[in-house]
Amino acid sequence: MGNARVYNFSAGPSMLPLEVLERAGAEITNYQGSGMSVMEMSHRSKVFQKIFDDTQAKFRKLFRVPEGYKILFLQGGASSQFSMVPLNLIGATGKADYAVTGNFSNIAFKEAKKYGEISLACSSEDQNHTYIPTQDQLKLSPDASYFYYCANNTIYGTEWQYVPETGDVPLVCDMSSDILSRPVDVSKYGIIFAGAQKNMAPAGLTVVIIKESLAGRELPYTPLMMNYKTMIDKDSMYNTPPCWCIYILGLVLDWLESQGGVPGMEKIKHGKAQMLYDVIDDSRLFTCAAQPGSRSDMNVTFRTGSEELDAKFVKESIEAGFTNLKGHRLVGGMRASIYNAMPVEGVEKLCEFIKKFDKEN
Repeated sequence: MGNARVYNFSAGPSMLPLEVLERAGAEITNYQGSGMSVMEMSHRSKVFQKIFDDTQAKFRKLFRVPEGYKILFLQGGASSQFSMVPLNLIGATGKADYAVTGNFSNIAFKEAKKYGEISLACSSEDQNHTYIPTQDQLKLSPDASYFYYCANNTIYGTEWQYVPETGDVPLVCDMSSDILSRPVDVSKYGIIFAGAQKNMAPAGLTVVIIKESLAGRELPYTPLMMNYKTMIDKDSMYNTPPCWCIYILGLVLDWLESQGGVPGMEKIKHGKAQMLYDVIDDSRLFTCAAQPGSRSDMNVTFRTGSEELDAKFVKESIEAGFTNLKGHRLVGGMRASIYNAMPVEGVEKLCEFIKKFDKEN
């Protein structure tokens, strides 16, 4: 292989578009004649302020964020939002509804219980999180301060294919692992948040899109850095933001635009996922973990039914130039994470490898 790049199917931090890495590399010591790297700049400098403003504007345009919504560039990962959301929103009625369809929504559900009365709107645990409950299976409280769900479940390989209808109750959604992969009607949401290390940028940046009218209701003991109002008032610059990650996000957004924006990416990513699911469904050896209708376009989970064969598959896949196909420790098996930056060619090669392994075993 020499210095060739592997096909990296990691669930996150995951691969970035090659041209983004090359452009960042070309600019790494001297950004656009400034004589320094973006990593070295004052976040208060004119040069960085322009990077920041441009990235925010590109995000607003590509994700179609309407008026009345703020885009925040925060730190602490999506996991910090598990606390920030209830701290800022639950004060309205003291109650909230949570949909638990995987590992991360379950952690968020437990965290929220510290701050109010939390109802379980639905759980897919009865079938090991292999499906997404339907609208009529949601138990909704009309007096909830908000309804919370996680759009894509990386560990189990399931994805919500609809937006829950909750009446006047604001929707809060963790879109960490499928943001920018399909169009979203942002106006249906109160808050959308996402960690960057899947579809947006390196780890270290968390993007929050918040309806401005929801800020300013935080519980009195909300930490300074976890108050949406503080972050809105200071345009995410109360302290030093994750400057390098914001810069890379800007480059990724330029790349995304060259792919036809979010609608263009939706076609590409759905084509990649469908190709992989078809090969798995057609094979005699492999089965897909997630149920049809709930399957994720981002994380394809599959297995042979034998732990030895699973281990053999993972071992041989590494020798074939693939990496990170081992499933999460909670579920075993295999997982191919095929986020936006995974080229179609990578998925085609994986499909060939699966067919070959199927024949030989």
